[in-house]
Amino acid sequence: MNITVIDGQGGKMGKAIVEQLKKQFPHQEILAVGTNSIATSAMLKAGADFGATGENPVIVAARDADLIIGPIGIVIADSLHGEVTPAMAAAVGQSRARQLLIPVNRCNHQIVGCGNLSLNELISSVIEEVRKCL
Repeated sequence: MNITVIDGQGGKMGKAIVEQLKKQFPHQEILAVGTNSIATSAMLKAGADFGATGENPVIVAARDADLIIGPIGIVIADSLHGEVTPAMAAAVGQSRARQLLIPVNRCNHQIVGCGNLSLNELISSVIEEVRKCL
């Protein structure tokens, strides 16, 4: 299964996701795609097998992925303080991959009905969903 983790800003969420994925599924290859080089670097340090940065890698990864994991903002143009371009959001949103989107209520985007779970609780939920997919 082709798993892609997409994150931006400092890559804190992506890093935590990659760490947990590698802990639970050590032989699973993971592609880390950052909207900036700091996010990509954080995910690579966490154990991602491959990394790429920027708009075109997001577009290509979305086309090739079986599973995309990241904050809800990766499908909202101009989110993550402007790091997600309209082309990135469209590519992820239109991808045939299964998408595990984490409801981070920041940057003027709030997902109504989602509780205020901690990042660790959200990532635990993501790992359980990945287990079901694999």
